[in-house]
Amino acid sequence: MLVRALILLSFPLFAQTQVVLLGTGTPNPEPDRSGPAVAIVIRGKPYIVDAGPGIVRRAAEAQRKGIAGLAADQLSRAFLTHLHSDHTAGLPDLMFTAAVMGRAEPMLIQGPPGTARMVNLLLQAYSEDIEIRLKGGEPALPVSYDIKGKDTAPGLVYRDDHVRVTAISVPHGSWKQAFAYRFETADGTVVISGDTTFSGNLIKEAKDCDLLIHEVYCEKGWQRRTPDWQKYHASFHTSAPDVGRVATKSGAKKLVLYHHLPMGEPESQVIEEVRRTYKGPLHYGRDLDVFEVKR
Repeated sequence: MLVRALILLSFPLFAQTQVVLLGTGTPNPEPDRSGPAVAIVIRGKPYIVDAGPGIVRRAAEAQRKGIAGLAADQLSRAFLTHLHSDHTAGLPDLMFTAAVMGRAEPMLIQGPPGTARMVNLLLQAYSEDIEIRLKGGEPALPVSYDIKGKDTAPGLVYRDDHVRVTAISVPHGSWKQAFAYRFETADGTVVISGDTTFSGNLIKEAKDCDLLIHEVYCEKGWQRRTPDWQKYHASFHTSAPDVGRVATKSGAKKLVLYHHLPMGEPESQVIEEVRRTYKGPLHYGRDLDVFEVKR
């Protein structure tokens, strides 16, 4: 039986499928953590999940350090987990900086209901910029500004020669629809939780995945919060012990934590809490961490 390996590397140059944490933060403006965003780069083609603040410059930094597929003009496929601002505030950057850099194919942005409206409103908001760039003397490519938003339902939402992408319905507080995503490649399977509470549906859809990237909050820190914040976090996010349960029940071969809410506790406390319920390979993610996925 083939065994899939996941190895944390320092910007590998020749891996077939690489997963790059472009942002591991939250709405809190931490200087060393950009807003949530993950890139799956398959044979040089990038697929972006979420667009937190700082996304294109983080991608450019990864590209400079060896991930060639993350050059700005290559960013043409994106998937939103939900429409919270910390996951979408970088969307204009993703849409228009990549266009300025000469993206040579149309851009498709998919996500839950509301995605198409958000993209269309951004196109309207930047209409004067687009007009000047295309007709004001800049040698711009019209195709770079061919940007479409698409609302999708849970299920298979995208496929090409490199990947099958499945949107997984997950509970995220009062949002009517939020997604996790499953990326199936020839090299292995990657699941990204987005924002969610403990989810049986995610466990089912993440079955035996090679890499599970999951949000987390610290239970010990949560216990010091006021009742209103405790209620909020418990209904919108996943405690560290519950993240471990998701990873164990799904049979995930490696767990990576992102979108960290340590709530004043050190990284070691979060890891200890996850370790109560998950004994497999575990990594506390940082911006620009890179993982290789291979059989």
